[in-house]
Amino acid sequence: MIIKKMRETGIRSEHAYMAAIGSIGLSVFTWMTSLKAEPGSHADLARADRWGIFVGEWAPTFFGLGLALSHYEQQDGTLTAANVHELRETVKAG
Repeated sequence: MIIKKMRETGIRSEHAYMAAIGSIGLSVFTWMTSLKAEPGSHADLARADRWGIFVGEWAPTFFGLGLALSHYEQQDGTLTAANVHELRETVKAG
C-alpha cells in the first residue's frame, strides 16, 4: 500500500537507491562531525557513534524501498524503460 502510493507520486527505485547511498555518506559525515564537535573526551566518541549508527540505519530501509519499487517497476515494464526490455529482446532473439 505504501509502495503503491510512492509509485503514484512518481518516486522510482533509483530515488530510493540514491537516498540509501546518500545516507551512508551522511552517516560517515555525521560521525566525523560529531566526533570533532567536542574533542578530548570518551563521551564524545559514544555520542559520535550513536549519531553515525542512527543515520546509518536509514540505508537498509531505503534499499528495501528501492527493491519494492523495483518490483512494481518490473511489473509495469517501467524499470529503466528501454534497457531492460532491449536486453530481454536481445536474449530472446539470441
